[in-house]
Amino acid sequence: MALTKSLAEMEQSVSDSDARKRLAAFYDEDSFTELDKFLSAEGEVSSVVAGCGSVDDLTVYAFAQDVSVKGGAVNKAAAQKIKRVYELAAKNGAPVVGFFDSKGADINEGMAVLAEYGDIMKASAKVSGVVPQIAVVTGVCAGCAAMIAAMADVVIASEGSELFLTAPFNNADGKLEGAGSAANAAKSGVCQILAKDADEAVAKAKKLVSILPENNLGVGYNDAAPENDAVISAAMKGADIAATVAQKGSIIEFGEKFGKAAYTALGAVNGNTVAFVATDKAEKLTSADCAKIARFVQFADVFSIPVVTIVNTEGFEGSSAAELAGSVRDCARLAQIYATATTVKINLISGKAFGSAFAAFNSADMSYAWEGAQIAPMNPEAGKVFMGEELTTNPFAAASLGMIDGVIDPAGTRDTVSGALAMCGSKNENFARKRANYTF
Repeated sequence: MALTKSLAEMEQSVSDSDARKRLAAFYDEDSFTELDKFLSAEGEVSSVVAGCGSVDDLTVYAFAQDVSVKGGAVNKAAAQKIKRVYELAAKNGAPVVGFFDSKGADINEGMAVLAEYGDIMKASAKVSGVVPQIAVVTGVCAGCAAMIAAMADVVIASEGSELFLTAPFNNADGKLEGAGSAANAAKSGVCQILAKDADEAVAKAKKLVSILPENNLGVGYNDAAPENDAVISAAMKGADIAATVAQKGSIIEFGEKFGKAAYTALGAVNGNTVAFVATDKAEKLTSADCAKIARFVQFADVFSIPVVTIVNTEGFEGSSAAELAGSVRDCARLAQIYATATTVKINLISGKAFGSAFAAFNSADMSYAWEGAQIAPMNPEAGKVFMGEELTTNPFAAASLGMIDGVIDPAGTRDTVSGALAMCGSKNENFARKRANYTF
């Protein structure tokens, strides 16, 4: 498009693009303000739309790749617009949402485009842990773009999209079934939330950004969800316990297809956003489960989102194959993330908590166990073999040693968790004093 084109002609040519429609659906009505609207390569319409607006009255910055313009090709102008979004978001303490849909780099710029990709990565890394970053993949997201998307705190992808580092058809082993698909990205843990189509992906991003803290000094709220009056029973699994402790309809699950023994989700308790972890979707935790939980808890800790962990596991997977794959590395990372997290941490032992698994999660501010829970240094059956005696698993014994703060009835779980979160609501591990105030 020549520079002599009129403003009206330029606006008409881009008004109906999918990128702009997605931004319109994402933001509150008439709240979007476009940035660098006429920044482009050689006067052409830009392959990226960037700007700022509100989502549920919260300020959010975003960029959307426009596949209708040169296949959404990334060039210097597009990179400049994306970098500016990150810079302004950091200065104003507001989340960044990127909508990825591009065929790749603008080959007309040659190797220089690699530097542009590198600059976007640096801009993303600079705001990591400062403001939430959400990547929404609705088309092709490959190579460097895939790396940038995966650097976000949360990746949401529509089922028809593609997310890969190297094109499957270029790999030596040929195209394996599902390679490069969003479904495969979800199974491998790259994508945390899978949507049926682009519209649902946008809606999920809108819901997520509305309940996250605006930055690492903020607080996540979810006042819209109604209170839950369902009764919690001892027969419930972790995911159901979390959904019943949380306010109705507030749960957003992360990593459903990855780490099949672990459950991770955001929800609301007392109107505040809370991170839930549960460990009872299978008997033992694998390396994938440990990686899934560790990343989720780290994300929650960075933005001071309280973590409620529902423990019911026999421990970590034990096999020669797992050891050869370095499973202890992921187990250790999980323990380290929990131990160093300074956000509020509440534990509920709803079933089994044996050996190293109990120790790995044992850094909570408040810990409770159901009456029927079992706490022991190892699996009781193994104890009979190695120690020749019955191991005590009674939670009251653990409470008498100060290992947990109380033993509760399942029906009282919601009130107990809610009260513990309120009790620890002003937690701050950075309180400092000049000196003690001595009496005379």
